[in-house]
Amino acid sequence: MVTTAPYGTWTSPVDARTVAAHDGRPAFVGMVGDEVWWTEPRPAEGGRRTLVRRRPDGAEESVLPAPWNVRSRVLEYGGQPWAGTDTEGGPLIVFSNFDDQRLYACTPDGDPAPRPLTPHSAVGGGLRWVDPVLRCDLGEVWCVLEEFTGEGPTEVRRVLAAVPLDGSAAEDRTRVRELSDDRHRFVTGPRISPDGRRAAWIAWDHPRMPWDGTLAMVARISAEGTFEDVRPVVGDLGSAASGDGESVAQVEWAADGSLLFVSDLSGWWELQRIDPDAADDGVVASRALCPARQEEFGGPLWNVGQRWFLPLDDGTLAVIHGRGSTALGILDPVTGELVDAAGPWTEWVPTLAVHGSRVLGIAAGPHSSYELVELDTCTGHARVLACRHVDVLDPAYHPRPRSRTFTGPDGRDIHAHIHPPHNPDHVAPDGELPPYVVWAHGGPTGRAPLVLDLEIAYFTSRGIGVAEVNYGGSTGYGREYRERLRGRWGVVDVEDCAAVARALADEGSADRARLAIRGGSAGGWTAAASLTTTDLYACGTISYPVLDLTGWATGGTHDFESQYLESLVGPFAEVPDRYRERSPLHRADRIAAPFLLLQGLDDVICPPAQCERFLAAVAGRGVPHAYLPFAGEGHGFRRAETMVRAVEAELALYAQTFGLTRSDVPALELRG
Repeated sequence: MVTTAPYGTWTSPVDARTVAAHDGRPAFVGMVGDEVWWTEPRPAEGGRRTLVRRRPDGAEESVLPAPWNVRSRVLEYGGQPWAGTDTEGGPLIVFSNFDDQRLYACTPDGDPAPRPLTPHSAVGGGLRWVDPVLRCDLGEVWCVLEEFTGEGPTEVRRVLAAVPLDGSAAEDRTRVRELSDDRHRFVTGPRISPDGRRAAWIAWDHPRMPWDGTLAMVARISAEGTFEDVRPVVGDLGSAASGDGESVAQVEWAADGSLLFVSDLSGWWELQRIDPDAADDGVVASRALCPARQEEFGGPLWNVGQRWFLPLDDGTLAVIHGRGSTALGILDPVTGELVDAAGPWTEWVPTLAVHGSRVLGIAAGPHSSYELVELDTCTGHARVLACRHVDVLDPAYHPRPRSRTFTGPDGRDIHAHIHPPHNPDHVAPDGELPPYVVWAHGGPTGRAPLVLDLEIAYFTSRGIGVAEVNYGGSTGYGREYRERLRGRWGVVDVEDCAAVARALADEGSADRARLAIRGGSAGGWTAAASLTTTDLYACGTISYPVLDLTGWATGGTHDFESQYLESLVGPFAEVPDRYRERSPLHRADRIAAPFLLLQGLDDVICPPAQCERFLAAVAGRGVPHAYLPFAGEGHGFRRAETMVRAVEAELALYAQTFGLTRSDVPALELRG
């Protein structure tokens, strides 16, 4: 029976515990012999990630019990945390454990107890490891070492290093053999050529971010396993202020010894090939393998070890590509022919593994959560291999999204995913318009994918619409779109979110009086900046945000993003007033709308001190607000109990602000 009820008051089977239980996704897929391995989230187990194996007969098992947590903290955002190989005694696995950040080795079919390979360090953030590559021929694992040299967040160096597999370095730092020097501030893990004689990796330096400009480095590997003739072969660091660099996002070796890479020199991340030995006056000529498609074959390097492509044994390439959304395809590098895998998936995570003619990836779609997918390149058939989407509730309650392009200031395009209110049991009274919440994604160099998200369903099934805005600065639409935010963070993102909200109201899709904005991290910045610069929104939810640009630029965050604002806002030495003028902390007197502030107390990227200063600036101004700090949470929430409290508090904020009657969430105490 369909009931008529006001928007925002609908009853829904999508509860907060269901949302929390299905938050997160599988990641970092790889092959160990004939077995498929990957990491999976465990929200109910303190938010840890476990390592899962799928045997050839289809049996699956979690390899590491609690409290083991397979996750690296290099760059704080981490990356590829494990590597494995098949041995006579079964799989040998090396992984980074989150709690102490040491590398461990284990043999699940022999002695399954992990044994440490690397030592502790009492200095700063200690020793951290990511993107491992096993070199059993040398008795080592090669990876990125991040070593803190002092107590400050930017007192850190990064090199490629070799760790003995015999455990001799577990108590002796000198047993770790450094492969590269620290000429560059940031490096990715090594990719070893098929003949074992060369290594390639990516490097860049402050103040650039990896999507501003990077270098593809190549070295010869001696018989003793040392690096010689280290040199860049492609890429350009450019100037962070002008954005004239070349971003190389991934490198891999082809069977013939050529180097494959993705570069955005054309304005799109394109797949290219070079012969690193064929140089003319130091310049290496490259060739685009799939030119003039006006789409991305790479993306922003937020995690060390991301893979958008991998070569197959027959010389073809498995590629993740697209514009706005992504597909998995097989590219013939000789003819340029590209054939995509058929299926319901519209978003592929940048992690791939290949085994013979098989390609393994992780993908989701508008009506399915992230699944582990296998593509058989011989037959062209793709199937779900593991992590199969299961409808935990009737899909009739899922959102019914559509992607749209709106017009913003100066006639610029703004891409967004619109999720109208939807519930098969309810309709709204004639003439009533629904409340809408604008979601600003993080990054800001990121993108909101069009995939099934039960957190969105939590709101849409209750009669509250959601608009995910891929504002200027988002990736997936070429470098020009991404560069719109250069020097204009806090302006373009705020304008684009507001333009979508106003357009929905103008066309009669949303109630202008019941608009809200929310976001986390950089999205939290956009939400806070929006509330302090416009009266468009009735309220907002701000999660683990950036609130003080000056503090961020002067030692208030981690090393990776410590100079990110040089491009997003401008050189601090040249425009210090701009940092102060745009910061929500220094515009607190302009905020009038109620807000909810959510913060992890262990967050080193956006530390809670910013929230505390912001709350002090708001205190006594009569602005209704609530602050929920969460012990044990960092940047982004991973624990089930935290996610339940956060999503229920957000709904309670909207209920109070929009005048909605709800009894399914605890009341939220708003203080003025």
